[in-house]
Amino acid sequence: MNTPPSRSTRPPALRRAAGAAVAVVLTAAGAAGLAACDSGDDDTGRSSSFSDRPTPPDTASFSGAAPSALASAAESAEAAARASASAAAASASAREASRKASIGAEVERSQQAAQDALKGVQGGGNARSEVAMSGKPRADTNGILTVLVSITNQTDATASYAVQVDFLDASGKVVETQYTGAEDLPPGGRKQPLVISRSAPEPVLTPRLTKAQRY
Repeated sequence: MNTPPSRSTRPPALRRAAGAAVAVVLTAAGAAGLAACDSGDDDTGRSSSFSDRPTPPDTASFSGAAPSALASAAESAEAAARASASAAAASASAREASRKASIGAEVERSQQAAQDALKGVQGGGNARSEVAMSGKPRADTNGILTVLVSITNQTDATASYAVQVDFLDASGKVVETQYTGAEDLPPGGRKQPLVISRSAPEPVLTPRLTKAQRY
């Protein structure tokens, strides 16, 4: 009995022909797929799925502020800076006013202390030799009569001083009296307070050292 030849027993020439046919079929199928993908291209090679008209940007994805908002922010910052500078100037002015008020209060306290120390003092006091006076140029004081009083402690112990300055008119009459002094002045120490007349520049008055008491 004859057994029919199996496929594996095909001649080599037939097997090579069959493989070539399969390769041709696969190549054709790949070319067809590529043609299908490029079927939308035009003559320029651009795909018809893209539009020639540009797409506006998505402003929702932008960060930052618009020019008007930036200008408003700059104006606000400038206004804040002006307000800060104004507040600083006001604060400095207030501090200066407070300082002057403090000085004024100290001068008044010193004047009152000197006046109290001179109560009951007879004659010129025990410290006339330790006190001297000199007038300030009226050109430097806007015409106001101002006297510089120099108090020097010539003793070997700490001492306080009270001074009375009278302002006399041309007839020798006392028109005004001012007080000044120095407290707790150490040995050899000096203090030079100013005595300012509260009278009008005219008529011209003459200052006089009336009393000087060490206590």
